[in-house]
Amino acid sequence: MEFCTDKESLRTLLATQRQEGKTIGLVPTMGNLHAGHMSLVNAAKSQCDFVISTIFVNPLQFGANEDLDTYPRTLDADLELLKQHGCSAVFAPAVEEMFGNDTTQQTSIHVPVVSENFCGSSRPGHFDGVATIVCKLFNLTSPDAAFFGLKDYQQFLVIRKLVKDLAIPIEIHGIETVREASGLAMSSRNNYLNEAEKDSAASIYASLRQTAEAIRSGDKDFDRLADQAKERMRSAGLKPDYFAICRADDLRLATSADTNLVVLAAAYIGSGRLIDNLRVVL
Repeated sequence: MEFCTDKESLRTLLATQRQEGKTIGLVPTMGNLHAGHMSLVNAAKSQCDFVISTIFVNPLQFGANEDLDTYPRTLDADLELLKQHGCSAVFAPAVEEMFGNDTTQQTSIHVPVVSENFCGSSRPGHFDGVATIVCKLFNLTSPDAAFFGLKDYQQFLVIRKLVKDLAIPIEIHGIETVREASGLAMSSRNNYLNEAEKDSAASIYASLRQTAEAIRSGDKDFDRLADQAKERMRSAGLKPDYFAICRADDLRLATSADTNLVVLAAAYIGSGRLIDNLRVVL
């Protein structure tokens, strides 16, 4: 497995792969890898000849009072896991390599509409930071395809719109969420939780499933269903951020006429904030 920390060696490595006629798959991550990330690597391996994973904790997508400084960084373990799963190369740059010495002076990319509610409201500027770093990684790697987890469904839609609007010739693949036995979506931020908090956090997925089942049974009172789900999460010890039933293609609030839906949830527990979603096709 190749390992790069600077842009020029990365470009040289990937140029060689293209000269050999290989297709390139990109798996962007912030590290602290788990089985969910490995599902992205496996999907990339199934479709591309050469898979590169990036490990970069992006300061542009963290707000002033968020967990940038405490976000878990486990590079050695991450490299070993990627090697075990047959990843071809890893790019793990320093912040200075990507943004120089002043991140406040960076050009920023804003993807309108789909980025503006839910996590976009709760974390102002977050999706601008995501769009900016993803676009930069696309420019550096020029992959044939890129792979993202659907747990971050709003992020997936932001990236898909970014690629479409800017005519970036990359196939974007969304990979299904990998879950703990309890149903809790795998996340690096699960590391913030003790076992009791993890048990409580499983109520997010349970609430999503119960809501999805009610919708499939014909219940179209979406406001009431969302309120009931938030109350269930409160009863489990969580502080809901949002719970919403939306159109899956653009995250507008769903109406009774819509048939392609996504149920979105975010909640605080302990020192963590967790997100999840479940798609419903009627």
